[in-house]
Amino acid sequence: DMVIVSVGVRPNIDLAKSANLAIGEKGGILVNEYLQTSNPDIYAIGDAIEVKNFITGKNTIIPLAGPANKQGRIVAENVFFGNRVKYYGTIGNGIAKIFDITVAVVGLNEKILKSDNIPYEYTIVHPYSHATYYPESLPLSLKVIFSPKDGKILGAQCVGFEGVDKRIDVISSFIQKGGTIYDLVNYEQGYAPPYSSAKDPVNMAGFSAENILRGFVKPIYWNEIDKLDLSKTVLIDVRTEEEVKQGTIRGSIHIPLDELRYRLNELPKDKDIVVFCRVGVRGYIASRILLQNGYKNVKNLIGGYLTYSLATSNQDNPSKFGEEFDMGLVPSRSFNVITDVPKKRISVDACGLHCPGPILKLKSEIEKIDIGDVLEVKATDPGFYNDVLSWSKVTGNKVISLNMEKGIVKAVIEKGGYKEDGRSKGNDVTIIVFSDNLDRVIASFVIANGALAMGKKVTMFFTFWGLSVLRSSKSKVKKNFIEKIFGIMLPKGSKELKLSKMNMFGFGPLMVRWLMDRKKVEQLEGMIENAIKNGVKIVACQMSMDLLGIKKEELIDGVEIGGVAYYLESSQSAGVNLFI
Repeated sequence: DMVIVSVGVRPNIDLAKSANLAIGEKGGILVNEYLQTSNPDIYAIGDAIEVKNFITGKNTIIPLAGPANKQGRIVAENVFFGNRVKYYGTIGNGIAKIFDITVAVVGLNEKILKSDNIPYEYTIVHPYSHATYYPESLPLSLKVIFSPKDGKILGAQCVGFEGVDKRIDVISSFIQKGGTIYDLVNYEQGYAPPYSSAKDPVNMAGFSAENILRGFVKPIYWNEIDKLDLSKTVLIDVRTEEEVKQGTIRGSIHIPLDELRYRLNELPKDKDIVVFCRVGVRGYIASRILLQNGYKNVKNLIGGYLTYSLATSNQDNPSKFGEEFDMGLVPSRSFNVITDVPKKRISVDACGLHCPGPILKLKSEIEKIDIGDVLEVKATDPGFYNDVLSWSKVTGNKVISLNMEKGIVKAVIEKGGYKEDGRSKGNDVTIIVFSDNLDRVIASFVIANGALAMGKKVTMFFTFWGLSVLRSSKSKVKKNFIEKIFGIMLPKGSKELKLSKMNMFGFGPLMVRWLMDRKKVEQLEGMIENAIKNGVKIVACQMSMDLLGIKKEELIDGVEIGGVAYYLESSQSAGVNLFI
């Protein structure tokens, strides 16, 4: 649909040649530090001249409007007052808007460094534009190149939807002052959640580069992975099982970071080890664990699987080149698959909802259409991108297209022939809710509703303090003295639950509920209601009810009563059993 031809820029030097001015090797007009040409009565500025590269000191051509305007001011002063203001060179700070994405560069790139035989290292980080708990936080990809000798910053590139200009300008300022990666580490930004994070993306790049420079981690880069000799190297994916299902590097073995310390005996000490995670943070932790346990040659994939998958993926329309399309390899890229024209298309707006809200809404709406019909859904929750792939695979529906534009995930899904009663053994989920802490109970129902949306049968078994969640605030039941004492001490329903931490005399739960409203996350009471409505089995432990003096009549509607056998029967057919 589109062809872009980028031919570059070439100086127009016809007038300079006719004036017999000296021309440099790069094809631009030669000037001295005062922007004076070979003819002392003629000055030259802008895209037509060769400038000193601020970092290398070599002549080059950098056609940018910012430097050209500053050169104009210098020449005006030198013409009127004599040569007294010098131009010290151009760093090369460029930025462009490409549809919804901003791309920015500053300083030297790898191509120039290699051609000039300048040694370098680099790091890649994938932070967010501002605090992720504040709405509309969007991802950035930031690459910083630096000297392995002293950490001097040589260049940087940044891609993202917002905040790109801010970060590249900060790094440009440090380069201009001869800064190092340690300046990035110590950089102090204006911080509030809508604008940044307590550790700004610039800080994160500095931390990662410092780890490399100080020898805390040995880096390996995406373009070196496919060259590894797997007979001499062990490649370890330390992400979660769910992440690995979305795609991994061929030839890798899976050991989640949380299990690594207990599975060291599976790894040989006479081979090189390369670890990777999604963006590099867990990979760094894994490499430190291995190094501290006697493994000598351990490397971490810089930028993680996200960088590798993007850099090695096929084009989105590989059928035009006769290549096989592997949707599972790179879940973070948009894709389109040509299909027959569907019978009906409906649109669903799940923007503003947070996990598992978009998946629940998707499940609810897709049940209303016929097999073969198509549902278009958009959501602002970044996790929905991978969630919708997993959900579709489990439920037998087909993702026709999936992309992210300016932080909004858009998916087109064709309804398949999945039937809920076709669940296989081991696909169910059971959750024991032992706690009456608001945060833990919220987590329980988020998992329960999410599992339900993926077509799983869910049973929640409430015991001891967890029974408080099921108490109705409106019920009045006759009790004996001991039962009344327990009734007074226990929270009466979900609205009276406390936080496990930072309860602050009841202010903490109010703050959490206020934040849930602001972020459009459904309140706990709505989660409970939807869980019961959509088929989650809510079971109250009879033994705990007897001990605490809780009567069936004071529980909310939709609750079943059962004992340990009820739970154990449910857990036998479950692939996931949680205790919360």
